[in-house]
Amino acid sequence: MYDSGSPLADRIRPSQLSEVVGQEHILGEGKLLSKVLSAGKIPNLIFYGPSGTGKTTVARIIAKKAGKKLYSLNATTASVADVREVAKSVDGIEGANGVLLYLDEIQNFNKKQQQSLLEYIENGSITLIASTTENPYFYVYNAILSRSTVFEFKPLSAEAVEKSLERAIKIVSEDYKNLKVKVDEGVLYHIANTCFGDVRKALNMLEICLLASTTEKEIHIQMETALEASGRPKMRYDKDGDSHYDILSAFQKSIRGSDPDGAIHYLARLVAAGDLISICRRLLVIATEDIGLAYPSAISIVKACTDAAKELGFPEAQIPLAHAVIVLATAPKSNSGVNAIGNALADLENTDVGDIPKHLKDGHYSGAKKLGNGTEYVYPHNYPNHYYPQQYLPDNIKDRVYYEYGPNKTEQTAKEYWEKIKGKTIKREKIK
Repeated sequence: MYDSGSPLADRIRPSQLSEVVGQEHILGEGKLLSKVLSAGKIPNLIFYGPSGTGKTTVARIIAKKAGKKLYSLNATTASVADVREVAKSVDGIEGANGVLLYLDEIQNFNKKQQQSLLEYIENGSITLIASTTENPYFYVYNAILSRSTVFEFKPLSAEAVEKSLERAIKIVSEDYKNLKVKVDEGVLYHIANTCFGDVRKALNMLEICLLASTTEKEIHIQMETALEASGRPKMRYDKDGDSHYDILSAFQKSIRGSDPDGAIHYLARLVAAGDLISICRRLLVIATEDIGLAYPSAISIVKACTDAAKELGFPEAQIPLAHAVIVLATAPKSNSGVNAIGNALADLENTDVGDIPKHLKDGHYSGAKKLGNGTEYVYPHNYPNHYYPQQYLPDNIKDRVYYEYGPNKTEQTAKEYWEKIKGKTIKREKIK
């Protein structure tokens, strides 16, 4: 009978870099981490990437290759006292060749705890390899970052995960020679494609299949078993993590780039994660930031769609959301409004804009006329086309141009209208 014993993921953990699947961008021949390790001296390293991508495995191989005593701590439960205990071992026999501390989930150490590491990594008594699933440039103390080299571990491709699964089956076959091990076609492919690049998750799934498929004579994993074991695939998504912002970024950029297929794909990811509020907020931003004055009605359509989505809730909410996404992705684009307000705010920050012209100031209160406020204001509605030329910007910036008409049909029509009304081409001093 198949006896799981220690987890399959631990039993088949690679013992040398050549056995590590994926991460060719840093571990391949001639790549930076590979060359660093070949040099012999191990620097302080930060491994950044999702779970199950090989960070711990690579750290263990590095420690063994360097001949250093390896200590592993998890920042979720470890303390400064634990770090001090590791440092003490430097003076012992085991630490004669130096100590390597593998600190998992370093983002869970606060600033003070991270600072406690500095003394030891600066004097070289401890070589630090820290890992994190969050962006280290947001969560790791700058002083540690400046003394370390960051390497990003990427989710494994389905092909790489499948290789790891094949290796696992081979090892199981060798360990249980009295049992015939058979895996139906497509099983490993299915598991590899439902783990979202997490090889540990894939191996745990495979182990469930092994346990459920063992008889006294054979281990026969069928597709039905694999489908049950995988359940509903869940992608990586954390509303407070990098994946949240990465998906939202890709979502907005796809709409901005007028790619409805890409936009719908990232909407589907957000829908699958159930993140209704983030979708609605981002769509409202996009309607004004990226579509803007090229299609002014877009904001009204999106507001109606997002209101409907909130009232409906999932799963029906996906329908009006898809409506809004396709409208925005296929609409003409303009960022003239964004640029206009950005330029105006920049002037407030960097320029002495001066006082509001007196004819524009409030003239309705007692004593306003004595100050000259509002006395020379001309009411445009009393003139043809509801227009009368007068100065609106302060004297110091009276010739500034904040709004430039976009090249789309809507804004060009407005430009032509006002050029006709004002009797001249709109040309004013541009902001340098």
